[in-house]
Amino acid sequence: MPVPDPIFVTDPRHAGLARDLYAVARDLPLISPHGHVDPALLADDEPFGDPARLLIVPDHYVTRMLLSQGIPPDRLGVPRRDGGPVETDPRAIWRLLAANWHLFRGTPSRLWLEQTFRTVFQVDIPLTKDTADDLYDAIAARLAEPEFRPRALFERFGIEVLATTESPTDDLSRHAKLAADGWGGPGGRVISTFRPDDVVDLERDGWAGNVARMGELAGEDTTTYAGYLAALQRRREAFIEAGTTSSDHGHPTARTIKLSPADAAKLYERGLRGDVSAADAETFRAHMILEFARMSIDDGLVMQLHPGASRDHNRALFAAHGRDVGGDIPQATDYVRSLRPLLDAYGMDSRLRIVLYTLDETAFSRELAPLAGGYPALFLGAPWWFLDTPDAMRRFRESVTDSAGFYNTAGFVDDTRAFCSIPVRHDVARRVDAAYLASLVVQDRLPFPEAAETMADLAYHLPKRIFKLEKA
Repeated sequence: MPVPDPIFVTDPRHAGLARDLYAVARDLPLISPHGHVDPALLADDEPFGDPARLLIVPDHYVTRMLLSQGIPPDRLGVPRRDGGPVETDPRAIWRLLAANWHLFRGTPSRLWLEQTFRTVFQVDIPLTKDTADDLYDAIAARLAEPEFRPRALFERFGIEVLATTESPTDDLSRHAKLAADGWGGPGGRVISTFRPDDVVDLERDGWAGNVARMGELAGEDTTTYAGYLAALQRRREAFIEAGTTSSDHGHPTARTIKLSPADAAKLYERGLRGDVSAADAETFRAHMILEFARMSIDDGLVMQLHPGASRDHNRALFAAHGRDVGGDIPQATDYVRSLRPLLDAYGMDSRLRIVLYTLDETAFSRELAPLAGGYPALFLGAPWWFLDTPDAMRRFRESVTDSAGFYNTAGFVDDTRAFCSIPVRHDVARRVDAAYLASLVVQDRLPFPEAAETMADLAYHLPKRIFKLEKA
């Protein structure tokens, strides 16, 4: 009689079914509808720099972990706001990572980087203190080859469309160059996402100057609230003309509120005078979400909401190095009450499409899945940032499918700044979904042909449809 093994035993069919389902999506084109790759990378198509500046310096997942063990970003080449000295020797930066590679055991950062070494650069040298130079030299040699320039890699990755993210204060000149080269514009391979946070958040450094800059680009007088709204609409029109299909809004909370035009104007004018509190700034952000929903119904941009990050929680890190270097922390986020004004106003309007993300996974089954399952305007975005991991992606499917199914989700969004990690992140997501769907097949909850169809939808068809990229 076999010895009971209740923890480790799984259905022997599962792995085979998962591989078969993964094969359905493995070679489908990549849809990257939201991310932070610099459009200059593809517009200029210059060779990448050294391995350290490509893979370590800009990766706040990596620098954050090392900082937690007492290694400051200065030693990893991260620029300082005050222009102070930082490490400039790329090989020294690479060796420092190698010497501390054990810190990344079990983390998605290790998975992404090792897969990038192996599948993108075709180098199968393990990263250790002793092999650091060999791995560095092998990747550097690849970067010197024409086949490893940005546009060539874009082709090899199988990216069908990639959306970058720009502010309304951006003149979109990089996207204009891409369009001139046949890469951008409506239906293009590289498009932008409209991200208005720096002209909406009254607490943002330089907010008034950003608003003035937006007004100049739009040809509108932003000294009045009416002119401010007109400038936002003009910039949205410019983005849409350049191929944009979605906007993105990264607010501290998911709060929404409907102010009267008069009250909104008073708050805006106080913001221009620099006479607002933190509560005022939160109220204005909450009001503007409804304004953007109204605009989206008119112009068709898909709205994305990314709330829940306590930005620059590590104040010392922000003071030394600025934003987006690993100093942010997730926080609990309420959606049911916070989104009520927005959903009361527009939640049943099928012309509006809102993709919701969270950093608070306790909200998936309790709030977000039931909301997406109850309002035509809502779809659930992929696990994001701190949740963009194999285990959290699996928990996402387990948490939301009961209430939202698969088709109230928006497929995978990589949301990355690291261009070379894009195919790796999509591959991991496809494997996770294949494993989850295989479990349903094994349990006789879903026939294999339907699981295969769902697999292709999650990987390709859903993000293409939800983000209105059918022309790509």
